[in-house]
Amino acid sequence: MPHTLHSSHAALRRPIVLVGLMGSGKSTVGRRLASRLHLPFVDADHEIEVAAGLSIPEIFERFGEAEFRSGERRVIQRLIDGSPKVVATGGGAFMQDETRKLILDKATAIWLDADIEVLVDRVGRRDGRPLLKDRDPREVLSELAAIRNPVYALAPIRVRSQPLPHDATVDAIMRALKL
Repeated sequence: MPHTLHSSHAALRRPIVLVGLMGSGKSTVGRRLASRLHLPFVDADHEIEVAAGLSIPEIFERFGEAEFRSGERRVIQRLIDGSPKVVATGGGAFMQDETRKLILDKATAIWLDADIEVLVDRVGRRDGRPLLKDRDPREVLSELAAIRNPVYALAPIRVRSQPLPHDATVDAIMRALKL
């Protein structure tokens, strides 16, 4: 008989928020995790674009990073409303003090940690990442990891995102959540 999940499980009473560097798999893994848990999935970056009526690169270009982060915090605050769901955040969201406090207080934060080589391979498949514009992805990701990883480590759960099928990462999250 297949394993069924009950909403009485502590991990499923709050939103689950995935944090980590670009390319760590937050959106892809998040979608699959939500499906496995029979919960809604929300990509915060997508919600920011919908709210602004602009793409993230356009928001950065027109208004700058500070205004983007302010809008990002408001969107994440709206998404973390107490109802169970899986939320993928942008790589910089957890770096903002107010946003991080909100996530740690009102959700279960999971850091998807991946090696630089895995990240470089994955980000090379997608355009539209403002922090990589006209720069070497390996160099940018190494710099970001040095600054951000100690902050991502504040998330109570850390799961390695490895160069395996995404379902392997979902399985690791399920084990970490004891589901």
